[in-house]
Amino acid sequence: MKALICREFGPIENLALEEVPDPQPGTGEVLIQSRFAALNFPDALTVQGRYQFRPELPFVPGGESAGTIEAVGADVEGLAPGDRVIAMGLSGAFAGKRVAPAADVLPIPDDMPLDAAAALMVAHGTSYYALKQCGKLQAGETLVVLGAAGGVGLAAVELGVAMGARVIAAASTDEKLELAGEAGAEAGINYSTADLKAEIKRLTDGRGADVVYDPVGGEYSEPALRATGWDGRFLVVGFAAGDIPRIPLNLVLLKNNAIQGVFYGVWAKRDPAGNDENNRELFDWFRAGQIRPRITATYPLDASAKAFEIMGSRRAMGKILIDLA
Repeated sequence: MKALICREFGPIENLALEEVPDPQPGTGEVLIQSRFAALNFPDALTVQGRYQFRPELPFVPGGESAGTIEAVGADVEGLAPGDRVIAMGLSGAFAGKRVAPAADVLPIPDDMPLDAAAALMVAHGTSYYALKQCGKLQAGETLVVLGAAGGVGLAAVELGVAMGARVIAAASTDEKLELAGEAGAEAGINYSTADLKAEIKRLTDGRGADVVYDPVGGEYSEPALRATGWDGRFLVVGFAAGDIPRIPLNLVLLKNNAIQGVFYGVWAKRDPAGNDENNRELFDWFRAGQIRPRITATYPLDASAKAFEIMGSRRAMGKILIDLA
C-alpha cells in the first residue's frame, strides 16, 4: 500500500510517499481500509516534533480517518469486517490501510457519508467537550471564538449556535469571517485590523463575553481574556499562533474568571461514558442538519505535503481532507 512516512522529526518537506507492506491487526486491534483522512493542526506539529506526544519513528502521520473494517484481531467485540468506522489517534491515517486499537474506533451512522465522518470527530469532539464540559456554555450566553475559520474554530461556532448561544467570531481576515458567518456567527471581528478587546466590549454592550474559545494563543489571548465579563470562562484549546501567552493572574481575580484547559483526547479516555454521550449528541445534531464539517479542500495522498504546508502556515480554513482512494 502507499503511505506517507515520517522518518525523522523536522520540516514537513521531509515527508515521503512510500510503498510499504499492509499492516496486520494484533490483539484488540482492527485493520481498516481507509477512504478519507482529515488533517488537523496537531498533525503538522507532530511531524515537526513540536507536539506534546511523539510517535515512535518511523510513523505514518495523521490521526483522523474514516473507512471500512477489513479484518479484526483477537479479543475485539462489537466490530466486524464490513463496518464503516471513524478511527482516531496520534498517527496512522495517511495510508491506504491503518491498524487502530478497537477502543479508538467509532462506528459511523448509516446516513453519514465517509468524507463527513472523516472530518467530524476531532474538531467537533474537541469543541463540544470544550463548550459543554469545560466552558459550561448555556443558552443565551455570549461565546467568542478566536481562530473562528479553522477546523476547531468553525466547529465551535456552529456548536455554540446549536447550544443556543450568541456567537461572535474572531479571525485574521474578512474571508475567514465570512466563512464563520456561514456557520452561524452573529457578528465578526477582524483582529488584524480591529482592537479585539474593544470590539468584544462594543458587541456585548460593555458586559463582555461569557465564554472565550481560544485555539490561537499568542497576542490575542490576553485582550480576549480582558474582554470577558463577570464569571467568564476562558478556554485554552491550543496555540496555533506559536507563542504561549503569559497571563497576569490579577485579570482572573478581578472578574471572578476561570481559565480552563481543554485536552479532549485524554478526557475521552478517562471518561469514555461521557465521550460516548457527546458522540451520540453530535451524531443527532448532524442528522438534524445543525452541524456539518465544512470541507474546504481535498487532496490526493501524493499531494498531502501541500496540505500539510497550508495547515502549518495557518492558511487553512475549515477541514482539509486527503482522498486515499
